[in-house]
Amino acid sequence: MKALVFDIRLSSLYSIRIPFTWQSALTYPLLPPSSVIGMLANAMQRLKNDKHPLEYLDMMEDEILWAGSKLLTCCIIKSYTTSAIVKWEDVQPWKFTNALGRQYAFSKEIQTIAIFKNDSLLDEIRDAVKRTPLTCGDSESSISVNNDPQIFDVETRQMREGEEIETQFPFPFDTGFYDIAKGSGKIFLVHERCKKSGRNFPLEMYMFPLRETEGVLSGEKILLKLKKQIPVYFTPHNEEKDVFIPQKYLLKNA
Repeated sequence: MKALVFDIRLSSLYSIRIPFTWQSALTYPLLPPSSVIGMLANAMQRLKNDKHPLEYLDMMEDEILWAGSKLLTCCIIKSYTTSAIVKWEDVQPWKFTNALGRQYAFSKEIQTIAIFKNDSLLDEIRDAVKRTPLTCGDSESSISVNNDPQIFDVETRQMREGEEIETQFPFPFDTGFYDIAKGSGKIFLVHERCKKSGRNFPLEMYMFPLRETEGVLSGEKILLKLKKQIPVYFTPHNEEKDVFIPQKYLLKNA
């Protein structure tokens, strides 16, 4: 297995909308798994321009085992009131817009990682990330890639009950598998994948390792003590030795 790793900077204010919020649209501080998958599929489609976008989405869904991100710099989230145009013609009293509440975030740099089953597409995907215009969350949130995307080896390790693991990346929040021994985070509902499985499109509970100080979010490490044997992904040749906990549908079969 291989991991594609690159650092991004989103536009000055970005909105990666939490999917069940609309009238008062809230934002994630980080890219959830589905946003990373969709971003890479979009990059491939723009580079190749030879298939329907959903075909590239299917390709990414099949190839990616894990996807996520972490803050490299602090993040600030603020709420704003915006105007949405609801009609172009009207009679008195001429109401053309609705006031909508919306959150926007700002962070200078975010690290994005996707772990692939095979490395057959990695060179093309890395090229696509470098050469195509990228957006994430909504069409206004454009992305700049801050470095040359890197490829790391990834291995699977079976961790035993009672062992401890430390991670800086979002993970499925399920206290049946582990206890939080140290660190803090925020819980969000996320889509792990972009496409429905039949009629089912569940939101899963994830913990984002974050620390909040006077309204400013920053990245955090969380230490977990395992209650069960589970597999984890790790990068043995990366100096930071990043650990990634499989997505919930994999954990359920652990």
